Amino acid sequence: MNGVNPERDGTVVPEVPTRAAPVPPRPVQPDEERGPVTPFDEVTTQQDQIREFEESIVEQVVRRVSPQSSFSSLTPPDGGWRAWCVCFSGHLVYMNTWGWVNSFGIFQAYYTANLERTASEISWIGSISVFLLFFVGTLTGRLVDAGYFRYVFATGILLQVVGLMVTSVGTEYWHFFVAQGVLVGLGHSCIFCPVLAVLSTYFARRRALAMGIAACGSATGGMLFPSLVRQLLPKIGFAWALRVAGFTQLVTLSLAMVFAKPRIKPRGSNPLVDWSAFKDVEFALYVMASFFTCWGVYLAYYFISAYSQIALSPPLTYTESLDLLMILNGVGVVGRLASSWVADRTGAINVFAPHALTASVLLYFWMIVTDKPGLYAWAVIYGIIAAAIQSLFPTGVSLLTHDLSKIGVRMGMAFTVASFAALTGPPIAGAIIDVEGGYYGAQAFAGSVLAMGGGLLLMAKGKNMRRTGTGWMGKI
Repeated sequence: MNGVNPERDGTVVPEVPTRAAPVPPRPVQPDEERGPVTPFDEVTTQQDQIREFEESIVEQVVRRVSPQSSFSSLTPPDGGWRAWCVCFSGHLVYMNTWGWVNSFGIFQAYYTANLERTASEISWIGSISVFLLFFVGTLTGRLVDAGYFRYVFATGILLQVVGLMVTSVGTEYWHFFVAQGVLVGLGHSCIFCPVLAVLSTYFARRRALAMGIAACGSATGGMLFPSLVRQLLPKIGFAWALRVAGFTQLVTLSLAMVFAKPRIKPRGSNPLVDWSAFKDVEFALYVMASFFTCWGVYLAYYFISAYSQIALSPPLTYTESLDLLMILNGVGVVGRLASSWVADRTGAINVFAPHALTASVLLYFWMIVTDKPGLYAWAVIYGIIAAAIQSLFPTGVSLLTHDLSKIGVRMGMAFTVASFAALTGPPIAGAIIDVEGGYYGAQAFAGSVLAMGGGLLLMAKGKNMRRTGTGWMGKI
């Protein structure tokens, strides 16, 4: 400044604009204080004002596109109209995937009576469908991360509906295997994992609750489809009952696609498998535990209808067995919502482990159920516990994935591992039923593998306790 006072000199010192706030207007000074004004001074003042205005505009743009803003966009809204619309979409998807899968007891009993095939052979139709739902999830999850959600979802609707229409005209075992097993299974894989991955990005604190509400769609479908077949089968026959189910799925899945909207921007090119995920011991143990629980938990959904017509004294009719299957599925609403609510507060593994061990005990108790009231009571209790297990499996995967941009890939990886359990579990149980072991052997097999799954979940809990220094009540 060289000792010169700017105010005494008569010049105006412009304020330096900051990046945190817009530049305040320049104070207007009387002419006698600022000296005589020249044309050059007027031009300079206008240029300064234009420059300050441009800087304020640039500042606003920078704040909008800064990395901090991008990071905030990854933070789940945890509610709101859009988030709950996606949750409703997930409910419809669960209804048409797992609700259909859990209704397979309809076809297990019907095909066994009409196709003259063993229980193990018939169960392959349902198990290949579940296998594809899980296994192809690795690819569909990656496609969702890459930005192809709607293309994948639309393909899934087409495959699923075409599969049911072809099933309705089938006459041989291989017709049903290809149409109901393969085509419908591929359709399931294209809609289930993608919508679950999208739903996970909308919730954080209430993610387990949102996933549980969506998973209640399994109970909705598990009551809807057996009831539909029960009412329509004697009136319009098996073929048209399947076609009505197909049209129902076409309408509801189209509605689901309208409501589902991805929130996270595509990741671009990344590996199909995130191998680093298995370096996380807790995640690896969780996936292994999910394999064993999926190996045994579906036994009742496949065979309780046939069991009630053979092993009870007196046996149930086919129509009564469908009522039993609807009860098994319907009470699942309680298990899914209650377990999800508790999991939001205590952690998914803390809820998953005791449910897996309880299901193991219940499957052993199934051996001593020989009358109608006892089987109905058992179906209510097991339906609640088994539904909670099915709801907690994907919820736990999402809660153990901290990078939301990788959630589609990691969920697909976990589903792929579980797919081999879903593929082999029911046929193994069916093979045991067909030989000397009978239903006792199948119940023992399912109960044992569920106990192994519960043990692995406890190991994952122990690993988390050592890593975090928390006790048994620590949230995980």
